[in-house]
Amino acid sequence: MSFSFSELDFMKPELGAEYTGTGTHFAVYSAHAEQIDLCLFSDDGKTEMARMPLPKREGDIWSGYVAGLKPGTVYGYRASGPYDPKNGHRFNPNKLLLDPYAKQVIGDLMWDDALYGYTIGKDDLSFDERDSAPFMVKGVVQDPDFDWDGDEAIRRPWTETVIYETHVRGMTMTHPKVPDRLRGTFLGMCSDPIIDHLTKLGVSAVELLPIQFFPNDRYLEEKHLTNYWGYQTLGFFAPQSRYMSSDKITEFKTMVRKFHASGIEVIMDVVYNHTAEGSERGPTLSFRGLDNASYYILSPDDPRHTFDTTGTGNTLNVANPMVMRMVLDSLRYWVGVMHIDGFRFDLASTLGRQDMEFDRQGIFFSAIRQDPMLAGVKLIAEPWDVGEGGYQVGGFPHPFREWNDKFRDDVRRFWKGDGGQVSEMAERVTGSALQFNHSDRGSTSSINLLSAHDGFTLMDTVSFNGKHNEANGEDNRDGHSDNHSDNMGAEGATDDADINDARRRRRRNMMATLLLSQGVPMILAGDEVGNSQGGNNNAYCQDNEIGWIDWSGLDDPFLTFCQRMIAFRKAQPELRQERFLTGETTEDGRIEIAWYKPDGDFMDDGAWNDNELRVLSVYVSRSVLASDAEKMDGLFMVFNAGGDCEVTLPDVNGIKTWQRVVDTGADDPFTVFNPENPVMVYRESVAVFAPKGASQSPKNATKTQRQRWFHFGRRNT
Repeated sequence: MSFSFSELDFMKPELGAEYTGTGTHFAVYSAHAEQIDLCLFSDDGKTEMARMPLPKREGDIWSGYVAGLKPGTVYGYRASGPYDPKNGHRFNPNKLLLDPYAKQVIGDLMWDDALYGYTIGKDDLSFDERDSAPFMVKGVVQDPDFDWDGDEAIRRPWTETVIYETHVRGMTMTHPKVPDRLRGTFLGMCSDPIIDHLTKLGVSAVELLPIQFFPNDRYLEEKHLTNYWGYQTLGFFAPQSRYMSSDKITEFKTMVRKFHASGIEVIMDVVYNHTAEGSERGPTLSFRGLDNASYYILSPDDPRHTFDTTGTGNTLNVANPMVMRMVLDSLRYWVGVMHIDGFRFDLASTLGRQDMEFDRQGIFFSAIRQDPMLAGVKLIAEPWDVGEGGYQVGGFPHPFREWNDKFRDDVRRFWKGDGGQVSEMAERVTGSALQFNHSDRGSTSSINLLSAHDGFTLMDTVSFNGKHNEANGEDNRDGHSDNHSDNMGAEGATDDADINDARRRRRRNMMATLLLSQGVPMILAGDEVGNSQGGNNNAYCQDNEIGWIDWSGLDDPFLTFCQRMIAFRKAQPELRQERFLTGETTEDGRIEIAWYKPDGDFMDDGAWNDNELRVLSVYVSRSVLASDAEKMDGLFMVFNAGGDCEVTLPDVNGIKTWQRVVDTGADDPFTVFNPENPVMVYRESVAVFAPKGASQSPKNATKTQRQRWFHFGRRNT
């Protein structure tokens, strides 16, 4: 069969391979190439059937149209141009290149020295003439048609959002009710047992670890390990092929549609800060071969070398308008074509760098904020990278929300019993105002978490004093060493009943804190069922029982506790406020927040700075600016990381009597009863009290009292 470009060639605005109904239009960006060849392959990707120079160049867009070419066609590119590594150019037409806009990728990357533009064993200035096509993945032309059956975006408000961070394989590989053939796939992820678990738990959104196409790393394969997490993207438009049970990307769309039908949003963890090609000594798989000097940031002192702020060897050059367009086109594709509800941006500080420095008004943020398709979806930043000045918690612009590692660390420290933590705990419970209460941002700017894929699980936080990453093959040097964890008397699993009881209570306390705090809670998949990774806090390469959720060890009591705490949060508008609580009062003295010592007096500077104080008590009501504020009575919450403690219930906003509605120190944490005043709050527990009966008119409060109610001695952090 012969192939040729149509003489009636035309320029379409889209990049990539676009099926028109009568043929396929190909377009790719390269500013420095001298020729781009389109290569067509047999259906299995093994035989190159045709090689044709793209006939049209307008600006830096190379394109061509092949009439009659249908969806399912397998293809790649080769690029010719200067091979001048000292000036940043690494063109090598012997290397088959994946289309950056490929909508599907087939085949497995088979690591071979032929995949490198230079000769392995020599320096990176050398030139390798071997053909990489036999070892390379390829793109597949797609038909965009799909019956969405009326599917629409949910667009749930942040105040009603509870996120569940999970992994397609980790969630499904050992679940006993997921069919074997669907385990580890998108269809397994949306199978009835998984959706049933999530809906009963009460989460409103799943945040999927990277599902854009990524290859396995060569050094991991050589150690018989796997890139499990997937933070090495190569195809920004293609679903990960290992998560499909067939050769149809419609499986991903089916997953999204089923989640939406169950009221669950789908958020993607995306990696636009770097690619899988690594440093200048990495392989030539796509971007490097198409135009290394355009797609990557190169060292300003020596463009032979990549500039790395990500710790992976390279940094994507989003300051280049066409690279920025690729990122935005990718985001729009996942929203418009795949119906995704939001994104979590890995190492997002890198995306905000301009001239190497982080700029919250940078072009990447401005481009997203002005885009009508992207501005309305959920945008979450991982607010750091490994470069200088990369830690930017609180530094991102609206509408971005941010992972708040300060919440994780301070909550762990408080419940571990570290001294001097009540002030920090107060900050976290109220939405981390010091970091986020600026530039018209709300308290939902903070994504609160106890654990995430990177680090200890919740169970391991209370089971291990140190990390145990020996299986990663790096002599336990990898992963964080400062985990603020506490094994409570034994390293790892134990049969000691007292230790296990203490661990159960601490997990309750930490989960309760997460769900009682202002901000947006995020739960790591498996934490609700007591999942452990055996102390491995960096399971990025463990696509096995270490990284997968162990459903056989299901902790039913804790799962029930999590379900009821999420339901409790949903029922209490006081816990889900967009506006920061600043201590405002109404004209008649109704207050929105007040802090108390155990004896019922207001917290003062001495108490806030008392290193021995282990109990924090707070009254929280609706913001006085809320339109229905007069209908809200509020909650009184006690976080006790010390021993048994008598606490005086406050007379606030006219509330005279209280009922205990949550008590993590009780056998049944949700038994409602009416306590005497003062009330006993048990050691290491969380107690929540709600008003009993109708509210009464509040007493007047002096200005000094109002200040004392809110002040909690913030410390500079």
